[in-house]
Amino acid sequence: DPQQIELAMASKRKLRRFIVIDEVVDKLYGSKVREYFEENNVQHKILALPTTEETKSMDLVLNILHEVQNFSLDRRTEPIIAIGGGVCLDIVGLAASLYRRRTPYIRVPTTLLSYVDASVGAKTGVNFLQCKNKLGGYTPPVASFLDRSFIQSIPRRHISNGLGEILKMALMKHKGLFDLLKSHGKYLLDTKFQSCDSFAHHGDAALQTTRIAIETMLEELAPNLWEDDLDRLVDFGHLISPELEMRVLPSLMHGEAVNIDMAFMTYVAHARGLLGAEEKEQILQCMRGLELPVWHSGCSWALIQRALRERLKHSGGQPRMPLPTGLGVADIFNDTSEETLERAYELWVKD
Repeated sequence: DPQQIELAMASKRKLRRFIVIDEVVDKLYGSKVREYFEENNVQHKILALPTTEETKSMDLVLNILHEVQNFSLDRRTEPIIAIGGGVCLDIVGLAASLYRRRTPYIRVPTTLLSYVDASVGAKTGVNFLQCKNKLGGYTPPVASFLDRSFIQSIPRRHISNGLGEILKMALMKHKGLFDLLKSHGKYLLDTKFQSCDSFAHHGDAALQTTRIAIETMLEELAPNLWEDDLDRLVDFGHLISPELEMRVLPSLMHGEAVNIDMAFMTYVAHARGLLGAEEKEQILQCMRGLELPVWHSGCSWALIQRALRERLKHSGGQPRMPLPTGLGVADIFNDTSEETLERAYELWVKD
């Protein structure tokens, strides 16, 4: 808002910013962040923290809030800035929502997963009693700043991890995105989603893939930001994965656990007659091409049953199971029998 900029520039009070940055990101980019604020004469406090699934707790939220209080933040004009992966963005979002009931915050995602997933939407949260994101709320950021250059410094496995969430949107909503991932998956992994002029035959696959993934995610989230409607296609891959991910920490990353869930649900869709054998194989082949796991020994039949019972508790007594009905099309189902699920599981394990 130009008027706000004018008021800020005219104010005699020095600009101030409180920044929470993941400690790994701080080692890579912290000096540039500090240099930026110093050059622009902004008084700042940078808090570098270990933000992982294991540390994603209320203790870390309270740690942030102690520092925010000491900084004497003005909640009307001084947004908290979160720079890091999805865990960092979730934790800072929750801290901001609690401080004086709601303090504005800005998300700066630095991983592919957070770029296409955590940066979009309103959810904040932390893990509690060994349950994923059991505490949290819906507080959208005032802005998300997306910069793919951060992604070039993350390991290849993290790129693959983010591709799991992109594939989710492709399977649910966009055949063109699925085709992009199938054709350019290895290239995207090799180039770490950087736009490279020297590979013209790939077009700008990185830009196209991320843009379509975010647009399709927004299409689903924007009309239902507070999840008043529990029938959500974006829940694909998130029925069993929360239980699996927390059970086997830290051996699986979020996108990997999601993909294992999606692989099983692909077999469920096949067992129900929604997907032909060729479509099922195309999906699994694409997953492998993106270097994503399609099975994990920790995903036992008992764990699947437990996860689906937990699902019923917080989805209004219905499973609300998103399943692909083709490549890039899907629907929500409430009538998948135990027998079908078990048959799908046996075939999945056998394959």
